[in-house]
Amino acid sequence: MGSVEPAQHEQHDPTAWSNAPLQVAYTVEQCWHPTPGGTAIAALRIARELQDRPNDVELLLVAGKHVAPPLPEFRPRGSVAMLPLARPWLYEAWVRLNWPKVESVTGPVEVAHATGLIPCATSVPLVVTIHDVAFLHQPDQFSRQGARIMTKSLDAIRRRADRVICSSQATINDCLAVGFDASVLQHVPLGVDVIDVSDDDIERVRRRYRLPEEFVLFVGTREPRKNLSRLAAAVSTRETRHPLVVVGADGWGELGVIDHGDTVFLGFVPDADLAPLYAAAAVFAYPSEREGFGLPVAEAMAQGAAVVTSRGTSTEEVAGGAAVLVDPFDVDDIARGIDEAFDRRAELGQLGRARATQLSWTAAAASTLEIYRELAS
Repeated sequence: MGSVEPAQHEQHDPTAWSNAPLQVAYTVEQCWHPTPGGTAIAALRIARELQDRPNDVELLLVAGKHVAPPLPEFRPRGSVAMLPLARPWLYEAWVRLNWPKVESVTGPVEVAHATGLIPCATSVPLVVTIHDVAFLHQPDQFSRQGARIMTKSLDAIRRRADRVICSSQATINDCLAVGFDASVLQHVPLGVDVIDVSDDDIERVRRRYRLPEEFVLFVGTREPRKNLSRLAAAVSTRETRHPLVVVGADGWGELGVIDHGDTVFLGFVPDADLAPLYAAAAVFAYPSEREGFGLPVAEAMAQGAAVVTSRGTSTEEVAGGAAVLVDPFDVDDIARGIDEAFDRRAELGQLGRARATQLSWTAAAASTLEIYRELAS
């Protein structure tokens, strides 16, 4: 199949839409990924905020062909229009042919929003969310097929996208470095849900997962760039021993040997248990090598956990001065950071809670809606 240039945007009579909500095709294909992760959470939370503004915008959700719904935690609100192709053929066709158009299943729309890295096919103004371009920096940590389609996707986004949303300045800088025009890039930080957690909730998860009084917590999909092997090594070298509790779905790739007796793997946990786990942790450690944003850092701060995260990455942006920063490639420095976080638990907890209040899904959705309005006009 050869490359096909994008079709010209269809012209709409602006008066036809003046008294009606904006019609936006909104992709949610990542909800069906084997490990949906933060990209699915972000897409669903922003969608929920926009769906609560029916006088302003109507989201027409779109995905590929599926015979079963996604996991309950990643199930979109409302119906999803399904295109005739399943992944990975859908992604290949979108990137290489700009087909099948989302309008073929949604009907006429004013804007299309690809909420993941693969630009959906459309004939109207296109918004694409790019959370990160880690596959360019560390291609060895991705499958050959995955790195190939993501690289081709980036080329297609440069050609087709009218606006590119990035959740961190770090990702904007990466996009500028690979040839994106600054005029199409827009910084829209993600939000965090501040959930009330009671002492009973904390005690419930302690009993359910047999947790000690004090432990170091990590939350995230188990994949190479999350840096779990160095984190586990750092925890094991500390003079004061605390177990490392790892929460998150199994991912992919070579993670290195994690055979330290102080590491406990809980796997995927239900949403009802996640906030109490953050609240129960003495320290939350997230020394990821590279992120697009770092939602777990925001979630941990929202529960008052003392946070340790990576210097010089998007998670430093998210922390906003409310975390201990470490070199993610230095085991000794990670251990030092964990020790410091234990010593400063009360202070960091207060700073983290204050920082979390500044990260709002409502604000993220409002910024996204303004982009839609600008393009639709």
